[in-house]
Amino acid sequence: MTYDDSDSIINERCLNNNYKSGQIMEIVSISLIAVALAMDAFSVSLTKGFTQKNLTKSQILWYAIFFGGFQFLMPVIGYLAGSTITVFVKSVAPWIAFILLFLIGSNMIRESLSDDEEVGDEFSFKEVTLLAIATSIDAFAVGITFALLNTSLLLPCVIIGIVAFLFTLLGIFLGKKLGNYFGDKFEILGGVILILLGIKILLGY
Repeated sequence: MTYDDSDSIINERCLNNNYKSGQIMEIVSISLIAVALAMDAFSVSLTKGFTQKNLTKSQILWYAIFFGGFQFLMPVIGYLAGSTITVFVKSVAPWIAFILLFLIGSNMIRESLSDDEEVGDEFSFKEVTLLAIATSIDAFAVGITFALLNTSLLLPCVIIGIVAFLFTLLGIFLGKKLGNYFGDKFEILGGVILILLGIKILLGY
């Protein structure tokens, strides 16, 4: 083996190591973004865990599928839309999220103060869908950022969706534990959390 051959092998190994390091750093960065995006879904699922104590395993799974699914889809939609609707995201979308969370949160507080103990304890695909949309507005904005930076889309979206799926399951599980410990009127706190979450999203843009 000549000196040039040895030098080229060393250079090739260095390039491969740099490439692998770059991939690892990319995955770590995307994972951190995914965790940040999943916190809204976690907060909502936490409230649902301690307010809907009779959720079945299949209903819990539906929450995770919807929240994870929308967190996966919203960056795709944002990516395809690109910068053409940036104004919409900055002005209209946060208000939509705020209104949805405010209405649902207010309804939870009203039902908690009601004499009917069963009200508010029902699973609703309509509510799950609205909550999934409201908590994925940030993921939509991230998709626009990916488009502006010309970033690959599949891996980030998969990681974001999986993390949201897992955080939703974790939130509901912890919420059930808290609900069993603190009792029925803990639903008031759940409504307050949703309203505060809506305000946070509104002020974040």
